Amino acid sequence: MFPKSKQSELYTALVNKDPNYEGIFFAGIKTTNIFCRPTCPARKPNPENCEYFKTPQDALLAGYRPCKRCHPLSLPSQTSSLIKKLIDAVEAEPEKRWKDRDFHALGADPSTVRRHFKKRFGMTFVAYARARRMGLALSNIRTGKPIIQSQLAAGYESASGFRDAFSRIMGTPPSKNKQQTHLSADWIDTPLGPMIAIADDSHLHLLEFVDRRGLEREVERLRLKRNAVIIPNQTAITKSIAKELTQYFQGKLKTFKTPTIYLGSPFQQQVWDTLRTIPYGSTWSYSQLAYQLNRPTAARAVARANGTNQLAIIIPCHRIINKDGNLGGYAGGIPRKQQLLNLESKSVE
Repeated sequence: MFPKSKQSELYTALVNKDPNYEGIFFAGIKTTNIFCRPTCPARKPNPENCEYFKTPQDALLAGYRPCKRCHPLSLPSQTSSLIKKLIDAVEAEPEKRWKDRDFHALGADPSTVRRHFKKRFGMTFVAYARARRMGLALSNIRTGKPIIQSQLAAGYESASGFRDAFSRIMGTPPSKNKQQTHLSADWIDTPLGPMIAIADDSHLHLLEFVDRRGLEREVERLRLKRNAVIIPNQTAITKSIAKELTQYFQGKLKTFKTPTIYLGSPFQQQVWDTLRTIPYGSTWSYSQLAYQLNRPTAARAVARANGTNQLAIIIPCHRIINKDGNLGGYAGGIPRKQQLLNLESKSVE
């Protein structure tokens, strides 16, 4: 993602179809869930409905599909008929599990497809198809469809297969590079929907609802920051947070003790530490949070840091509401935020 200070410039380039920005950024359109190159001829959305990515892979990991008008997965000024054919095939049948015989049926050599996709986009074609399949399932979940319906629509016959596939798109298989960190991803079912926990042997790095928009991008950021590969696995840390979440939703736990580690700037970490001091069952406004940080004029910066929290519930950003009493935003969804607040208020009565 680009810094906010850059986004006005990028939006201007998108509106003007500026060819000088080809290869510099890709625009994700929130209202259509597609991503485009800067010169796309399609009608331009409002600026608040745009996200900007440095690579097609970043856009794919954020859950966007490629635009059929500007073909962002083709090199600028060069249309690859093979790439277009393969992308169209995935969109026509996103639940399909690709085998070598399927490439041959399209007149393509499997090794050539893998090599070209990996070189150009940083992922194999099969990884792309799997990400799109999972993206379809996550989109269904985001629109309120039951988990079982989403997994079947995405071509998964069992919950375990769906969970394993979700974990597989989290990262590449473990490498022989001893310098790489190995993180474990575990699926945790909760009364408010499934969550994903990512941890090493000693600390929890990420805890999020699987339907959070941009979760894949957050996981990719974690992978790069920690130089890590992420594999499906259950550890003492993921077991610990799963147990604590059960107790929390039963109204029996008010303070989480599973060891955590932050991925953020010193200012963000300061905000998150302060969030954890909000009493269970209480709420603060953004201005109250800023005051507690001795930054009374930095409410907007505090709000941005609040929104980048990667440890849902543990860092209780759901306890931050607007000054007028309205719930405000929440990455996990406003209904879920209300349910969390209701749970906590009942447990302190």
